[in-house]
Amino acid sequence: MSNATKHEFKRVWFVTGASRGLGALIAQAALADGNAVVAAGRNVRAIIERLGESSALLPVALDVTDEEQAKRAAQAALAKFGRIDVLVNNAGFGLLAAVEESADADVRRIYDTNVFGLLNVTRAVLPVMRGQRSGHVINVSSIGGYRSAAGFGVYCSTKFAVEGITEALHAELKPLGIHATVVEPGYFRTNFLDASSLVVGKEVIDDYDETSGNVRRFAEGMNHNQPGDPQKLAKALVTLVDVPRPPLRLPLGTDTLKAIAEKNAYVATETETWKALSASTDFSD
Repeated sequence: MSNATKHEFKRVWFVTGASRGLGALIAQAALADGNAVVAAGRNVRAIIERLGESSALLPVALDVTDEEQAKRAAQAALAKFGRIDVLVNNAGFGLLAAVEESADADVRRIYDTNVFGLLNVTRAVLPVMRGQRSGHVINVSSIGGYRSAAGFGVYCSTKFAVEGITEALHAELKPLGIHATVVEPGYFRTNFLDASSLVVGKEVIDDYDETSGNVRRFAEGMNHNQPGDPQKLAKALVTLVDVPRPPLRLPLGTDTLKAIAEKNAYVATETETWKALSASTDFSD
């Protein structure tokens, strides 16, 4: 017999990285909209201090790199609320360094969280959504998930992976009544460029001063001066979940819209320039 709490909530959200930054704001916006929220993070006390205590809130301990802990968190959500309607895979961090400057340990750590951690949580939650034949998986990518850049190559590669995973999920889950969306925030005024969320490569190679070196200096000046409003981002996700046919991709911020337009134009021009060579590789018959 289910021990699920008997409350009428609009939906049940499961948000990772919910103790601070975008994750906490997304959880707050979902709660304000009349939803129940499973707020997952490494520090449960920090979640409670940030979000308070409520019958609509279930704080759960979750290191996304721990697959068994992800399964336990999903089961706790099911036991408390009886369902999971929205999964927001938000947990992650950045790495600022040229590709050659990126230490192996830092690369493996960021993949463990940004890619394998996302997969751990997704695999833990999808059986619930498949049983319901409903749900919405929202994976937080980045402006760097659509267009890579000097200084953020390894970080962007993790978000490219998130984009590919979500595009496949979109196709796989659609027949089951489950949506999948990848959101692509630009620069939002959060703590992402702080040391708490961004690892800066220790090795500095002078040959990259004009490329990744410039990006390091840019990041210092941009920190806490980003154009995006994180509270508006959180509200945008609430709006996204309410629409009957959500998109596969949702760019957030005018800087992301500009970056996408520029990349699309570049790809179109380059493809046209090299079309003859590209087409020459087919069998003649």
